[in-house]
Amino acid sequence: MTRMRAVDAAVLILEKEGATQAFGLPGAAINPFYSAIRAHGGIKHVLARHVEAASHMAEGYTRARAGNIGVCIGTSGPAGTDMITGLYSASADSIPILCITGQAPVAKLHKEDFQAVDIASIAKPVAKWAVTVMEAAQVPGTFQKAFQVMREGRPGPVLVDLPLDVQLAEIDFDIDTYEPLPVPRPAATRAQAEKVLSFLADSERPLIVAGGGIINADAADLLVEFAELTGVPVVPTLMGWGAIADDHPLSAGMVGLQTSHRYGNATLLASDLVLGIGNRWANRHTGGLDVYRGERKFIHVDIEPTQIGRVFAPDYGVVSDARAALEVFVEVARERAGSLPDRTAWAAECRERKTTLQRKTHFDAVPIKPQRVYEEMNRAFGPDVRYVSTIGLSQIQAAQMLHVYRPRHWINAGQAGPLGWTVPATLGVAVADPDSTVVALSGDYDFQFLIEELAVGAQFNIPYIHVVVNNSYLGLIRQAQRNFDMDYCVQLSFENINSPEVNGYGVDHVKVVEGLGCKALRVSEPDGILPALEQAKKLMVEHRVPIVVEIILERVTNVSMGVEIDNVIEFEDLAISPEDAPTALALLD
Repeated sequence: MTRMRAVDAAVLILEKEGATQAFGLPGAAINPFYSAIRAHGGIKHVLARHVEAASHMAEGYTRARAGNIGVCIGTSGPAGTDMITGLYSASADSIPILCITGQAPVAKLHKEDFQAVDIASIAKPVAKWAVTVMEAAQVPGTFQKAFQVMREGRPGPVLVDLPLDVQLAEIDFDIDTYEPLPVPRPAATRAQAEKVLSFLADSERPLIVAGGGIINADAADLLVEFAELTGVPVVPTLMGWGAIADDHPLSAGMVGLQTSHRYGNATLLASDLVLGIGNRWANRHTGGLDVYRGERKFIHVDIEPTQIGRVFAPDYGVVSDARAALEVFVEVARERAGSLPDRTAWAAECRERKTTLQRKTHFDAVPIKPQRVYEEMNRAFGPDVRYVSTIGLSQIQAAQMLHVYRPRHWINAGQAGPLGWTVPATLGVAVADPDSTVVALSGDYDFQFLIEELAVGAQFNIPYIHVVVNNSYLGLIRQAQRNFDMDYCVQLSFENINSPEVNGYGVDHVKVVEGLGCKALRVSEPDGILPALEQAKKLMVEHRVPIVVEIILERVTNVSMGVEIDNVIEFEDLAISPEDAPTALALLD
């Protein structure tokens, strides 16, 4: 048996488990772990400027490719508490990341030692598992269990806290015979698949709601095959966007109060059966349940047993990994190919809505209306682009107007939606897939939250394009404040004494971005958007750093949303001709 420090065993286990990309910041209480990373050389590391950002980088890295697990590392005390938002975001969206913190020596944990905090207790509500390792000999087993916990059932994050003396203690460990623990996954049975197919056969207007669980299970190919075998149209959730290409004939648009399409909501309301796979029935998707449920029947397939019936009781529930369920669904559908109902007319009806229920994007106004930004992004970026975004009017309108064609090509902080997530998460995505065109989308406030992480992209040559739509407002909050007849504490505008050229919009993002080692372009007229995006692509290749395209918008735009899916309020003109929405996938009559 080989004698080594516990941290050396931990780093070897990371390599064996395939978690070879870390993001973090060294510090006194975690330096032994960093010494093991340096000694073994199998772990790549990106130095973040903030530990919260490092956790979001790990999250973006995980989300970008099936099988990835991003690692976030920080020292004791505030580094762990800084990770909490990242743990929450990852937990809410079922994303496995491994957070590793340093800790005061075991004997000093109860003595209020410098930066000693019970981080495991703090993290437990937002992690699948959080543990402080008290004995060095438990380090290998703890890391082995951590990977199993992250991967099994509904995926999620784990925090492992390592006291300084535990890291340094020597243990006996043999990496050559180490094997990852098996990861059990529940699987739908043949009988359950037949029941689901019978429900579909008895319906006239069925829909599939494809959730993020399909993306996590790497099951988009099976989803599309199942939809094509049965002829059933598919509604992706925001987390499932890309599971079926937006231009696929059976793609029926998104449903919801905000990140939705007019035709998607209309199709859901016209359906009589909904088969949800790997979705949560999130409230921004459903709105009021009386309207959403109506008289239609529901089937719910989810890997987590307690998700079945959490929001409402379905007519039939199946506990299964999405891929395992779709494998047996496809098998039964193939066998029933000759007897499945003909869904041609229903699918055509759904496609027809896409030709008549579009929102207008082509505006020539100055200041720029945000709809025009997404129209030009559709022109500038092809089907292989990877988009990254978080909360805000920018995310909502992007989901209404952009197009996504591949799984993991819309990477979005869904349930938690922390501001500041976009810059670091995008860096994680770009590290995971350096050959793709990665495009981030932020409002000005999200962009400012963790803007310092752009320096990470400059230092480590992590190129991507960041589109910042700047209205110098907390736009989503301002729109919500309309219900209270106020516009309070949401203005970001001020006269910048150093940059009068920003015309009262406050922060000079171009100067800040350039000061952080990146390149920036500012656009003030709609016809300048596409040339700027094309120039950004060239600058990204030339300089290998983040390129920011700031687009100055009109101060106030109210984005389509409502409180029920049958009552989404449209604040702008709707499209009545192809010229009104020239990049929409369904041309208007």
